[in-house]
Amino acid sequence: MSLPRMKPQDGVAWVTGASSGIGAAVTIALARRGWTVAITARRAEALEAIAREAEGLPGRIVAHAGDVTDARAMNDVVETIESIHGPVALAFLNAGIASAHDRPIDAEAVETIVGVNLLGLAKSFFALEPRMRARHRGQIAVNASLVGYRGLPGAAAYGAAKAGAIHFCEAMQFDCAVAGIRLQLVNPGFVETPMTRGRSVPMPFLMTDRESAERILRGFERGGFEIAFPRRLAWLMKVLRLLPYPAYFALLSRFARAGR
Repeated sequence: MSLPRMKPQDGVAWVTGASSGIGAAVTIALARRGWTVAITARRAEALEAIAREAEGLPGRIVAHAGDVTDARAMNDVVETIESIHGPVALAFLNAGIASAHDRPIDAEAVETIVGVNLLGLAKSFFALEPRMRARHRGQIAVNASLVGYRGLPGAAAYGAAKAGAIHFCEAMQFDCAVAGIRLQLVNPGFVETPMTRGRSVPMPFLMTDRESAERILRGFERGGFEIAFPRRLAWLMKVLRLLPYPAYFALLSRFARAGR
């Protein structure tokens, strides 16, 4: 089955976690390409500020506030978007958080981060997927991370959540393909956003959010399951996945010491 690569004339785009960082940058890039983009995050005022940035662009941005950790709210958001603006043709499920810079990891932090980055993904996904399934058409992209490839120092909660997102997409790919839905997995490397700003750990090949947004949109248009970048870091992380544990832990121990 040939899976769709959706275009602005097919419907609207929906971006979660759109108030800053990669989500905001992808939103603006979609509007530049003529999309009507419905954006979701918890803070309505932040969404309205992003929406105003579309003035004069070929597309437009409309704000629909909601909390991805609330399944009923996500269902209501999708229902509202489709009843007002038309069917969601393309979704970028991007909402995510990381641990505070100055706070040690604990059970509460793991619960909060997994609740947004993995369970929030699932709640957003299943608010939309049945509608696309009924139409036998649609494109959903999930923002995970290269950090999810393997355990990294200082990323126990964030990395576990992103690894879960990768696994979720790999498993759901089969059902989505049968339903006529193109599912894509976005695995960025280090991107300069409010989430990464001020962190002391090494961040090789750091990219701007605008650069990453252009890579992501080219991936939407090209198709294919995984959109991973920058390429050098992506391949390095893929190689690290193949190392046996003794070699991996020895190598990463040096990396961790270098970051102190």
